[in-house]
Amino acid sequence: MTTDDWVQTLGAGALLGIAGGAVALLLFLIMYLRVHAFLALVVVSLLTAFAARIPADAVVPTLVGGFGTTLGSVALLVGLGAILGRLVEVSGGAQSLTDALIRRFGEQRAPLALGVSSLVFGFPIFFDAGLVVMLPIVFAVARRLGGGVLRYGLPAAGAFSVMHVFVPPHPGPVAATELLGADVGLVIAFGLLIAIPTWYVTSYLFGLAVGKRLVLPVPTLLSGGPREEDREDPPNPGTVVALLLLPLVMIFTNTGLDAARAAGWVDGEAAWFQVARALGSTPVALLVAVLVASFVLGQRKEVVEKLVDSALAPVCAVILITGAGGMFGAVLRAGGIGAALSDGLAGLGLPVFVAGFVIAAALRVAQGSATVALTTAAGLVQPVVQTGGFSAVELAAIVLALAAGSVIASHVNDSGFWLVGNLMGMDVRTTLLTWTVMETSISLMGFGLAGVLFLLG
Repeated sequence: MTTDDWVQTLGAGALLGIAGGAVALLLFLIMYLRVHAFLALVVVSLLTAFAARIPADAVVPTLVGGFGTTLGSVALLVGLGAILGRLVEVSGGAQSLTDALIRRFGEQRAPLALGVSSLVFGFPIFFDAGLVVMLPIVFAVARRLGGGVLRYGLPAAGAFSVMHVFVPPHPGPVAATELLGADVGLVIAFGLLIAIPTWYVTSYLFGLAVGKRLVLPVPTLLSGGPREEDREDPPNPGTVVALLLLPLVMIFTNTGLDAARAAGWVDGEAAWFQVARALGSTPVALLVAVLVASFVLGQRKEVVEKLVDSALAPVCAVILITGAGGMFGAVLRAGGIGAALSDGLAGLGLPVFVAGFVIAAALRVAQGSATVALTTAAGLVQPVVQTGGFSAVELAAIVLALAAGSVIASHVNDSGFWLVGNLMGMDVRTTLLTWTVMETSISLMGFGLAGVLFLLG
């Protein structure tokens, strides 16, 4: 039996109580009993599935499905990204690029330079892929200049986050734009108009402030450990930038091809199109970058094999914890908790602009996935929007309000929470105080700016 054949009989109040209890239990296990996050997530996911009365024969498939789906999108990215980062690190490339950034922008503006670079990379690249590619450089800068990882890591992570949630061609805003009939060009333009100042205030300035108060050591995860050798002839910064841009350009080409298909410019069924899309997929792009880096950076065969081993071992825990976070979110969705919450909020009679934000925010808190929250909320407000007579600017503002709601309060049911926290070496409490607060501030400021846009439209 699958959950598609099953009808939830519990009321909304009971389901929300189960969700709240599950989150509380998870935090208690991890923060107070010191249970490893991976084990705690698996246990709580199992208990939540039974508490939500998911059929017993569908419990394990639901858990495994959520875990496997998340691993499918994360494991290859983190693994290949770790190898690429290790190659760049050991070759001296990361240090070379770090020195170039410092010479160009100065030590005081290094976090700004990293954040702006992440904004540019984050336009076509999904959050997790961009973060994994960028973090080795972030860590190298942090080691070179000191001041802890958060001063440099939060502005970069926040940049990828705002681009992912507000700006097409990322999946959430694209889906919401199509569902609500908004103009994608306006959504891109206004999304950038909202994303950039939102990033500056909520991620860059916030990252600097938090970095002063909380100085965390720079992790060695994506470098595979301390450098094992010093190269007398490190690659020049241009070579390192080209290696980092290679997968990003391939992925961006993939995104552009999909946009061209949607616009009817190319035949999506053509063989060349399918091959090009496959070659531009994120795992393939990162694989190509790793192979090219192995050759360009001049590592011997036995050295490359050793570097791959040293890069993969430390990220295994990150991959497993992130997959378990996806499992927990899948159980919450399968149990009908998100649906119950959205149905209850849909009947509140709020203005559609406010209602969309509230529904998306509630779905985000309940089940974790920003993309699911955004697309579900867009579907719920679609009938009202289609009959509301909104202008093109107002439609774009509604899409961005929904996007703002979908990023709020990233916490333990969001796989991104575990990915960022573990890659930056933070425990759960620190991740809640930094990443969760930052994501919430991104949501609130983005909603406020979208509100101004709606009023002017």
